[in-house]
Amino acid sequence: MSSRGAAGPARALRAAYEAASAAVAGLGDEESWLPTGCTGWAVRDLVFHCLGDAQRALVALHTPAREPVDRDAVTYWQDWRPDTTGAANGRRWVRVNASMFLDFGQLRGLYLETLAAAVHAAEATDPAQHVGTQGHVLTAGDLLTTLAVEATVHHLDLTVRLPHPPGPAPEGLTAVRATLDGLLGRPALPEWSDAHYARVGTGRATLTEAERTALGAAADRFPLFG
Repeated sequence: MSSRGAAGPARALRAAYEAASAAVAGLGDEESWLPTGCTGWAVRDLVFHCLGDAQRALVALHTPAREPVDRDAVTYWQDWRPDTTGAANGRRWVRVNASMFLDFGQLRGLYLETLAAAVHAAEATDPAQHVGTQGHVLTAGDLLTTLAVEATVHHLDLTVRLPHPPGPAPEGLTAVRATLDGLLGRPALPEWSDAHYARVGTGRATLTEAERTALGAAADRFPLFG
């Protein structure tokens, strides 16, 4: 395994997951019912959804694929669009399953230990290895980048109503910006912060008229994924 090749994506995932874990570790049952930036989800629902991502990572990283790569860290997101029937069904599925944890502490503990295990697996995996997830084949390195992106976007979602939450990792925000730039085919507006770009790029916030004018025809491509 090339440790140099693994360093970038694995480092980004570790940073994103450690930041997300820090945001969740101190939450109690009352905070778990606060709303998030994801329509219809409370904190506990979003934590359950992110737990599923870490579990998916563990499965993918331990199941090498023989098929050729058909997605990379940018094109992976082309299938994920907001406001679809599948997205609505997914929201309901998560709410029902998250509700089965009567004690948020149990969900929190499972979340924290699973994210830690996913980071360990990521750092032990050859980044060039082909892995399958969500019906596609990526290199392990590109998979790790998509996981860091998702964790970072959801970190912003998770903390919209939490008092004094730790922010997402800079490495995760850098991965989000690079992914959105890749989907857009050009850099974002230079005055946009990483967090604002993440929100408008994924449909969490709408473009202002001034932003639409500055973007020109590219504005019609927003949101870039969701």
